[in-house]
Amino acid sequence: MRIIFAGTPDFAAGNLQALIAAGLTPVAVYSQPDRPKGRGKKLIATPVKAVAIEHDIPVYQPLNFKSDDDLAILRSHNADIMIVVAYGLLLPKTVLDTPRLGCINVHASLLPRWRGAAPIERAIEAGDDETGVTIMQMDEGLDTGNMLNIKRCNINNATTGDSLRESLQVTGAQALIETLHQLTQGALSGEKQDDELACYAKKLTKQEAELNWHDSAEALLQKIHAFNSSNACYSLWAGERIKFFCVNQAEASTPQTPGSICQISKKFIEVACGENGSERLHLKEIQLPNAKRMPVAAVLNGKKDFFQIGQAFNTSI
Repeated sequence: MRIIFAGTPDFAAGNLQALIAAGLTPVAVYSQPDRPKGRGKKLIATPVKAVAIEHDIPVYQPLNFKSDDDLAILRSHNADIMIVVAYGLLLPKTVLDTPRLGCINVHASLLPRWRGAAPIERAIEAGDDETGVTIMQMDEGLDTGNMLNIKRCNINNATTGDSLRESLQVTGAQALIETLHQLTQGALSGEKQDDELACYAKKLTKQEAELNWHDSAEALLQKIHAFNSSNACYSLWAGERIKFFCVNQAEASTPQTPGSICQISKKFIEVACGENGSERLHLKEIQLPNAKRMPVAAVLNGKKDFFQIGQAFNTSI
C-alpha cells in the first residue's frame, strides 16, 4: 500500500513512528512549514518532519494546496491512501479525492463529540468520564466524515492533557494500523455521525487560561489538568503569573475569600474557591516566574516565605 502521511505535532509524529515500525513506511510526508521558536527565533522542524528526515522519507511543506504545482506533486505519489493526523489544514476536495482510497484521519475524541482543534483538552475540561480515538474517512467538513474505527479510554480526576495525549497517541496508532489492514481486506464500512451530538472543541486561548477562583473546585481541577500541556492555567500573585499543573480537590470548609491561601503544608498549598469560598483546592505542582514547573514541596523548600496564609491570588476576570 502506497501511503502519504500528513501531520505536524508530537501526537502525529508518534503515529508516523508506529507506521514505520509496522512496516508501513509512507512514500511521502506532508507537514506544516517550519516556524521560528525560542528567543533566537530559529526555524525549527516540526516533530513529524524530524521523524521523516530520520527515515529518509521525502517531506513536503506547502502553505496550502491552492497551487497547481502542489497538487501535481501530490498526484505524482500515486498514493492508495493519505493518513492525516493533526496536520493543521482543512483539506480541499481536490486533495481528499486524490488518493485511491481517499484520506483517513486519526481524531482524538469519540466522534461526533469534540470536533475541532482541541478535543483532548475540552473532554477533560468538560468533565467527560471517557474519550478515545476515532479513525474517520475524511470529507469536506470539520471532522464530519464516516467513522471507521473507535477505541475508548477512561478519564478520571488525575487525567491531564499530557497523560491523555500520551495514552491516545498509543491507542490511535494501534487503531490506525488495525484500520489499514482491514481496508486492504475490504472489511470496513463507515458509520455515519449523528450531527446532533456534535460539540465544537475550539482552540485554546491564553485569555481563558486565567483562573477564576469563584469557580467550583471541580471545574478548576478539570481546567488546570486539561490545559497543563500547552496552555497552562495561571493566576496573579504580587503582580506576577503563577502557573498551575497539578491539583487535588479537598474537603469543603469555612468560607474564605476565593483565591486566598488557607493552609500551607510540606506537600501542598490549600486555596479557597467556589462561589462563597467554602470549597478547597490543593496546589501540588506549580511554576513561579522565570522558573521551571516544580512540585509545591520543592518550591516551598526554596522559597519558604513566598506564600503566606491569608494572602490571595488575584484575578482580572
